[in-house]
Amino acid sequence: MIHSEIISFENGRFVHELFANEIKNVRILEERFGVKVTTRDGWVRIDGAPEGVQKTKKVFDQLQDALDKGLEIGKKDIHNAMEFVEKENGVVLSDFQRAKLETSSRKPPVVPKTLNQKKYIQAIKEHELVFGLGPAGTGKTFLAVAAAVAAFRADEIKKIILTRPAVEAGEELGFLPGELEDKIFPYLRPLYDALEEMLDPEELKKMIDKGIIELAPLAFMRGRTLSGSFIILDEAQNTTTEQMLMFLTRLGQRSRCVVTGDPTQVDLPKHRSSGLFEAINALKSVSGIYFCEFGEKDVIRHKLVKDIVEAYRIHRANSKSNL
Repeated sequence: MIHSEIISFENGRFVHELFANEIKNVRILEERFGVKVTTRDGWVRIDGAPEGVQKTKKVFDQLQDALDKGLEIGKKDIHNAMEFVEKENGVVLSDFQRAKLETSSRKPPVVPKTLNQKKYIQAIKEHELVFGLGPAGTGKTFLAVAAAVAAFRADEIKKIILTRPAVEAGEELGFLPGELEDKIFPYLRPLYDALEEMLDPEELKKMIDKGIIELAPLAFMRGRTLSGSFIILDEAQNTTTEQMLMFLTRLGQRSRCVVTGDPTQVDLPKHRSSGLFEAINALKSVSGIYFCEFGEKDVIRHKLVKDIVEAYRIHRANSKSNL
């Protein structure tokens, strides 16, 4: 039995925004729920089996609710809405908008794009130490930096410290030409890129000049007590066991820490053990520490990145099984 449902919206432009201005997203909806979607001006008609029509209508309800609350709908949001409706997990798309991070009055807020990203942001707000683990392109570093800037704007911390191991130089930077800043900058560039996306250039320069934002190689953390700070250790899979323990014991009063890493991309020499793996094993049962694991579904950088991550995962799994 064919069932039909007509939904009216305020105007045609609003409907186009629901589709992220791409008609191919309508085709994705049709294929997922086995329905036919027709749109004219400010209305949408859904034809198909009753169950498919109702699910499609619920997706439109979620998209409309999210758009009304200020979320700019993208293709990923449409896929999320479809997944939430099918799983009936009680999650709605507008929850993402509520989890947004305000980083600057001159830049749009940072909004999570996947359910894991939303959980990650929530965990960072509620825990003093969070590990964000997963493949490249999942936003684990970008969101951690956004959370740090948002915490500063909310006057929750006084300083932001961003660090990562300069493993390519073996942390021995002295032989490189130039001043210290010139030597370490290439290794910290990814963190700086994230800051540039969420802060106005003038704001960023002022915060660095005032020492509110500090970018430093991991080796420079030794002997310090980091209080009232938001500290991010990026590329933690490239820390040695000694470096990781040294870093984790720098945490001072009123501080929060996020450790990000991709366990599949260790660049250490084969005879060195990764400090990230030891930390995961040693700390997984310690109360107050949260581990957030990202997967291929969370890759938002580029569709091809997601495919590359998945292809490598399968290839390496097959290689191990053939040994």
